Amino acid sequence: MNKRHLLQSFLAASALCLGLGSAQAQTPIKFHLDWRFEGPSALFLHPAAKGYFKQAGLDVSIDAGNGSGGTVTRVASGAYDMGFADLAALMEFHANNPDSPNKPVAVMMVYNNTPASVMALKKSGIAKPADLAGKKLGAPVFDAGRRAFPIFAKANNIGTVNWTAMDPTLRETMLMRGDIDAITGFTFTSLLNLEARGAKAGDIVVLPYPDYGVKLYGNVIIASPKLIKDRPEVVKAFLSAFAKGAKEVIANPPAAIASVKARDGIIDSKLETRRLQLAIDTVIASPDARAEGFGVVNPARLSLMASQVSDAFNTKTRVSPDAVWTSAMLPPAAELAILRK
Repeated sequence: MNKRHLLQSFLAASALCLGLGSAQAQTPIKFHLDWRFEGPSALFLHPAAKGYFKQAGLDVSIDAGNGSGGTVTRVASGAYDMGFADLAALMEFHANNPDSPNKPVAVMMVYNNTPASVMALKKSGIAKPADLAGKKLGAPVFDAGRRAFPIFAKANNIGTVNWTAMDPTLRETMLMRGDIDAITGFTFTSLLNLEARGAKAGDIVVLPYPDYGVKLYGNVIIASPKLIKDRPEVVKAFLSAFAKGAKEVIANPPAAIASVKARDGIIDSKLETRRLQLAIDTVIASPDARAEGFGVVNPARLSLMASQVSDAFNTKTRVSPDAVWTSAMLPPAAELAILRK
């Protein structure tokens, strides 16, 4: 074998070794979503499908969820390293489990506004928050909008309402049947579910919490305290890869839905594209998000939310905003500049 062939063989072997080393260096991360594989989950499934997490040295597995409360407890238990959950649910866990050594921490803001709203049919006579007094409202007991309703009620001087609990799958059906007068839920979930059950968009009244004085933050990326303490660089790498993918999702929602379809083949791509676009318009690239910047929080607003959640959820201890949030692992500002002008 001549020198040229020897050099080629050496370079090939070196490349193979580097490839194996790279594969072996992949840090496994178990990630838990807040809900099913629907439009908004493209924010995470897209960067995974594009290989951005792997390029960052991470082997990320993403599982569907069944509510933010479950996501918080699963990360707290150590079953998952990171997750996507409603900030109010995280605050409640902190305040009700003050002695827990494994309270997850929010490391990036994604839904700058809560997606919660009250929805009703026009025939109910409900047109504004004050009209809800004395009405029968329905939502699962763990629904974020229902939990935060006392804040909405206080901000709008709403009188007493009557609550009916049900499984999430029955919420919109019961409203359509007239069993209840209104529901609480995430706008991009319940609005499209009502349309799927035969309601026309013009016949649905939507009262978004952010539009009526409730400036709660929505969903955040959370991480286990162990991961934050032992491997902060891993969290930072995850957030950097996520931001890169999220920028593409915001720029081209229809293309991003292909990543969701790959995980759940029975989804309606057209419907989930609408759901994703609605989430982008109302909570991800909202006026508040553009003013504050993607991924970060306003300290005064965070403190106000902590106080409101403590009161509305009647927690065992007061929520400490410094305990539930850290910006220490956020990517540089240039990487967070993902919202379109």
